[in-house]
Amino acid sequence: MSARVSIHRTATDQAAIYRGAIYRTVISHVRRTPLRNAFTYRSYSWYVDVDHLPQLPRLLRPLAGFRVEDHLGDPDGTLRGNVEHYLATQGIKLDGGRITMLASARVFGHVFNPLSVFWCRDGAGELRCVVVEVHNTYGERHCYLLETDGAGRASVPKAFYVSPFNDVDGEYRMKLPEPGERLAVSIVLEREGQQPFIATMDGARREATLRNIASAALAVPLAPLRVAAQIRWQGIKLWARRLPIIKKPHHPSQEAVQ
Repeated sequence: MSARVSIHRTATDQAAIYRGAIYRTVISHVRRTPLRNAFTYRSYSWYVDVDHLPQLPRLLRPLAGFRVEDHLGDPDGTLRGNVEHYLATQGIKLDGGRITMLASARVFGHVFNPLSVFWCRDGAGELRCVVVEVHNTYGERHCYLLETDGAGRASVPKAFYVSPFNDVDGEYRMKLPEPGERLAVSIVLEREGQQPFIATMDGARREATLRNIASAALAVPLAPLRVAAQIRWQGIKLWARRLPIIKKPHHPSQEAVQ
């Protein structure tokens, strides 16, 4: 009997340590106008419950860290509290419903999240809204609040300067179904009947076991630094092709975001 209890406790402890899932992703950016440019890179993202963030063993902690300060709101608060505070400014209450997040974790202290997504459910378990948090390479962040349809689709005016080669104009058409066995996210910028920019992220779900955490970290070493470097390198290539640079406008702080 004691052996069975020990085995059960071990399994429970492991489940508490490795919460969430990892998606090994392929990310593509396609620029159609005024110059054509496309690139694809591999990375990985975590999908977690904000109330049950992964707690890794000491030796693995450098490979995946989660900090409140890396996302919207009060860095001394909690992820749930900050998301709920932001939603309250928009007149939305979740009544304790589940919030899940798709984001990159810190790796050896470094993090860069071009895109973090929060799926917010109400107390009855119904998807109430989706919060899309965008970071640029200037250290700024902006949140888009979406009420998606059954396929995870929604449109929202662009309101944040991300690229020095794209002004703050047009509308985003997003498709953000909550991840399952597959992850399939797409963001299309629409402007004057054209689609000058398209970004997609696709991946397959893997449980966040010790083996899968280590495998993802080995497949894409220092993932946050690599992503930031790849984005900047593409910017240098576009600048070398004489694509005009658009001056960054002032970005007003959003309540409960910055």
